[in-house]
Amino acid sequence: MSPDSPAAEPEEALSGTLYTTDAVPIHQRRTYWRAALSRTLAAVELVVPDEDCSGTVRTSRLGHLKVATVDGGPLEARRTVELIAPGEDEHLVVMLLVRGTAVVEQDARVAHLGPGQIVFCDTARPSRMEFPGPFRTKSLLLPRRLLGLAEPDLRRLTATAVRPDTTLGSLLSPFLTRFVDTAATYPPDTGEALARNVIDLLSVLVEERLRQDTDDPPSAAKAWLSRIQAHIDRHLADSDLTPQAIAHAHQISVRYLHRLFQEEDITLGRWIQRRRLQECRRELARRDSEGRTIAAVARRWGFHNAAHFSRVFRAAYGMSPAEWRDSALREPRTIPPAEWDAPAVAVLDGAGGPALPAAAGSA
Repeated sequence: MSPDSPAAEPEEALSGTLYTTDAVPIHQRRTYWRAALSRTLAAVELVVPDEDCSGTVRTSRLGHLKVATVDGGPLEARRTVELIAPGEDEHLVVMLLVRGTAVVEQDARVAHLGPGQIVFCDTARPSRMEFPGPFRTKSLLLPRRLLGLAEPDLRRLTATAVRPDTTLGSLLSPFLTRFVDTAATYPPDTGEALARNVIDLLSVLVEERLRQDTDDPPSAAKAWLSRIQAHIDRHLADSDLTPQAIAHAHQISVRYLHRLFQEEDITLGRWIQRRRLQECRRELARRDSEGRTIAAVARRWGFHNAAHFSRVFRAAYGMSPAEWRDSALREPRTIPPAEWDAPAVAVLDGAGGPALPAAAGSA
């Protein structure tokens, strides 16, 4: 039976959408239960020890997120290659086991779960879940792309039990329980805003989990940073030098990219802006650039708004670009490289906050 067959039609309840086997004839329950689980999470083959299986699924949706509470008896759910349709939306399932025990297999790993533990499953690849006895789960389903993780990082998450005594588990377990239980009570606008915050929180916690689990020594992060800084230098003039483009070029997540720079006590945006300012300053001091306007020099290095460029240049060096060019060209001297590359001071925008890098469209 298809998940969309009449036997799997849900009931509308005050707390969301409800699937229940209570009113389903015994000989149809196995088919109904498979359809309900497939419609809620992802298409699965279901093995149950007794035709008289029973269970309930309660779901709600907030923006891009779907939440579900599942109560059931012994079963095995298999998501096979044949059930993964080409072009199908790919989702990550974050499942908290509230009651019972479970075994989850994916990506050549097996996780044995007890109450209070969390596991991640990726619907884009085959998986197997087994519940040997009665169970209850609370799950969050979200499009994989919203986490902004590279494919290797996603594969490191799956079928690994997250214990409640870990940083990720201690924060996510009670939050997930409360969020799933109250999801249907929020007005649409509030629910969508809350969903965005949940995705941000989950992304941060996942990144922290990946960072803690990595076997890379600190020198590996330094090597990543050096490669990325060299990439930035090669593309300073590109208008699409955005965090997303840089992360994609190196097959890492945007959050990991930002963290590499934060560990150097600077943001990615400030690094890009500082390097662009240094190159502008260097070129304006050269006599062979006298025929180029200041605006042309600024555009060459990624600043496409002349007023913004003048403002951040003065904030960094204490004089306007024109004043710097005049003083540099008046002096019959060569500007030493150490002076060219001196770190710029903090650059603020007109409102007193950090200036956005030109790559983000503010210059």
